[in-house]
Amino acid sequence: MDLSLSPSAPTLGEVFIANRAQLQRVAQKIVRTADLADEVLQDAYLKLADGASVRDVRKPLGYCCQVVRNVAVDYHRHHSVEASYRTYCDDVELVSPPSSNDAPDRVLGGRQALVAIDRVLEALPPRTRLAFELNRLSGLTQREIATRLGCSATLVNFMIKDADAALESCRYLVQAA
Repeated sequence: MDLSLSPSAPTLGEVFIANRAQLQRVAQKIVRTADLADEVLQDAYLKLADGASVRDVRKPLGYCCQVVRNVAVDYHRHHSVEASYRTYCDDVELVSPPSSNDAPDRVLGGRQALVAIDRVLEALPPRTRLAFELNRLSGLTQREIATRLGCSATLVNFMIKDADAALESCRYLVQAA
């Protein structure tokens, strides 16, 4: 007899709410802050609430924990990548815009690096380039890109890794500029 379909069995949402503290701890161990853990729980609850009526789950608490864990890992990855591209400065006035009297060799080196990067990106398959640009320039998550391109998030991950590997040949130009 399948207990998950009986009217007295709690829904995934009810199991989630009843075990919120435990799920919060699961999320916080991964994302390391209470604020992000709260965001993770909100997203996980929405995922569960959207699909709760169509799923036959034998171990609802385990399922909720796995959903929270997956969402937390996605958040952690996203925020790690985002933090690697963000720079912080306490005194904005110390950051000066590029001046017109920059050394000509530095300007030329920067332009050469941009040309080389553009060539490498042009050589990539169009979908790989688009996935890379959506991720790195537009800041979309791999899941959002997958939805936009009609493929899996795993494939998007591989496309971005392929673009990164192709751009590795230009890294010395960027470091020298």
